[in-house]
Amino acid sequence: MIRSIHILLLAIALALAGCASRPPAETHDACLLLEDNRSWWRALQRTESRWGITPGVQLAILKRESSFNARARPARQRLLGIIPGARPSTAYGYAQALDTTWEWYQRDTGNRRARRNDFADAVDFVGWYARKSRELSNIALDDPYNLYLAYHEGHGGYNRASYRGKDWLLRAAREVERDARQYDQQLAGCRRLQRRFRFF
Repeated sequence: MIRSIHILLLAIALALAGCASRPPAETHDACLLLEDNRSWWRALQRTESRWGITPGVQLAILKRESSFNARARPARQRLLGIIPGARPSTAYGYAQALDTTWEWYQRDTGNRRARRNDFADAVDFVGWYARKSRELSNIALDDPYNLYLAYHEGHGGYNRASYRGKDWLLRAAREVERDARQYDQQLAGCRRLQRRFRFF
């Protein structure tokens, strides 16, 4: 009897582990990425409709921030090179949103139940932040390069041009811009073929 219970508990644990969200293996082709994560497409469309930011830009920012890892966090600092210390920030989830920025999003949208490890909430956050970037920093919603700089530096930092001299950040913004354009081109092809593939 006890052995049967142990086997049952082990089976449940394995099943739950199998359901855990894992980062996708394919991140360069938006069509394959969404074929493996079908509910994501609806979330991307809702965000585009609500905030005016294309699915390609949403995906490019998440790719850069977390590589689509729902539970991503900054690596811990190491004391004496071996002892795990504090994390450098409170960034968490798909969008790597900080605690304070996420709380601002929840208050501003009324979405108090939003979770950073939920894809739909994360892309809605990215769309909301892009709209704030247009309002507070006068950045066009189809300008992924500057949208990412504001996303990383905050609106105050962006408006002070705090990104100047940060070559690594400027390279990252160029990568986001390239990925966003590529994703949107790929998705345009997927839309034309959606009846054939039936995953949209």
